[in-house]
Amino acid sequence: MGISTKRPPLITVKRSLKHFCEQAFLIDLAGVSWNDIDLIPSVDDAWLFFKSAFLTILNKHAPLKKCRTRNRYSPWFTPDLSALDQHKNILWCSALASNSLRDMQLFREVSNKYTQAVRKAKASFFKQKCASCSTNSKKFWDTVKSMENKSTSSQLPTALRLGNIVTTDKSAIIENFNKPFSTAGHAFHLATPTLVNCPAPSTATRQSPHHFSFTQIQIADVLKELQNLDPYKSAGLDNLDPLFLNLSAEIVATPITSLFNLSFVSSEIPKDWKAAAVIPLFKGGDTLDPNCCRPISILPCLSNVFESQVNKQITDHFESNHTFSAMQSGFRAGHGCTSATLKVLNDIITAIDKRHCCAAVFIDLAKAFDSVNHNILIGRLDSLGFSNDCLAWFTNYFSDRVQFVKSEGLLSGPRTVSMGVPQGSILGPTLFSVYINDVALAAGDSLIHLYADDTILYTSGPSLDTVFTNLQTSFNAIQLSFRGLQLLLNASKTKCMLFNRSLPAPARPSRFTTLDGSDLEYVDNYKYLGV
Repeated sequence: MGISTKRPPLITVKRSLKHFCEQAFLIDLAGVSWNDIDLIPSVDDAWLFFKSAFLTILNKHAPLKKCRTRNRYSPWFTPDLSALDQHKNILWCSALASNSLRDMQLFREVSNKYTQAVRKAKASFFKQKCASCSTNSKKFWDTVKSMENKSTSSQLPTALRLGNIVTTDKSAIIENFNKPFSTAGHAFHLATPTLVNCPAPSTATRQSPHHFSFTQIQIADVLKELQNLDPYKSAGLDNLDPLFLNLSAEIVATPITSLFNLSFVSSEIPKDWKAAAVIPLFKGGDTLDPNCCRPISILPCLSNVFESQVNKQITDHFESNHTFSAMQSGFRAGHGCTSATLKVLNDIITAIDKRHCCAAVFIDLAKAFDSVNHNILIGRLDSLGFSNDCLAWFTNYFSDRVQFVKSEGLLSGPRTVSMGVPQGSILGPTLFSVYINDVALAAGDSLIHLYADDTILYTSGPSLDTVFTNLQTSFNAIQLSFRGLQLLLNASKTKCMLFNRSLPAPARPSRFTTLDGSDLEYVDNYKYLGV
């Protein structure tokens, strides 16, 4: 087709720090009349005042510029390695020109020496890095994953298949990535006509006696958040880089706090904070397929700072009033993958020690976070005692959300996102936990454990027939609960497993079926929460 497979240089937009002077930048910021923000009644107007004043000064001291990068920087690649690499390349050119066996042998010797030096440099670098972050599990595993050298790229593919046509036009490519990214949560509605017509249960939770209202955010809390910002994180579509908000934290903490509290008073958030920049990240497969990439969403930095404060208020309320089910471990303080896995393993081992049979269903949901119905979620918050002002705030939070695909200096047009919790947000995981919290009530005689969208349903007993019957009954009830939440079961990825150390497994175990009649696959092993 004449399509080039050679990767073009990566084009990024960065702030130039060539002439940046931190002291001059802070002096200019301190000269702004930030108190004027308190006189603005509209949260959108107040935000625009802040953004305009901040960006005017930031653009003066650190203007945006386009950068072309052909090779990614590797911290282990030393100047000595670079020199050896250049020497190897020179020898290769000489060997090709002379067609001499001696020159080719010399090239091979240097090439082998270079390969060994690269391996040694990598090993030394990662050994030191793992040792330095041994007390931080997240950084440790991030380091381990980076050692796997899996190919992921945020560059656009050079071509994309659109129906029967292959296009190399980058504008068309970026626009056609945005559609599947923005409609990922519509799987349930697309599949509903093929489902068995059975009534879904009520999704309303029991009315909570505890009431919740937002409290004023304090300047000290915002200042701490700003000072803890990761300066290496990317800016959102507003171009407010975390680095510069971090540097100016003591100056801008007060007007930012006023902006946050104005949002509570007006039950609105700035429209800019509802716009996400989505970066397509290659995940493998056919590079011509629009589904070859997964979306990474970047929200404005101050939106995440604000959501962090909101999230703290609502999670403190939930935990103090024991709102979350004891069978839910996702995104909760004192809980995690380890505690969830140990709980499930302990239950299964205890059953096996009693010489009982045990069976489990590992439930997979299709695009669960993207499929959250906003009306159902608001109804759940209402039943949990959230005030009318809070409900109005969350209604505004979900309304008019849009996303743009951003890559290599290009920006697609906007597409509306009408479902799901915002990807990349601080509130999203907590709100999803609220959304599915009452699913555990449908487990019946079986045990269940929830961790985000990973659900395991399991039961045990002295008789395999009893185990199969109870688990199928519970599985049916759980499916109805998910259906009531408009979450779609992914039958092909939902698996079942038998655990029975002392008794022989049946040659033909009973079938577990979904409500639409699909049989689940039995497996001998399953990766649960990374284990």
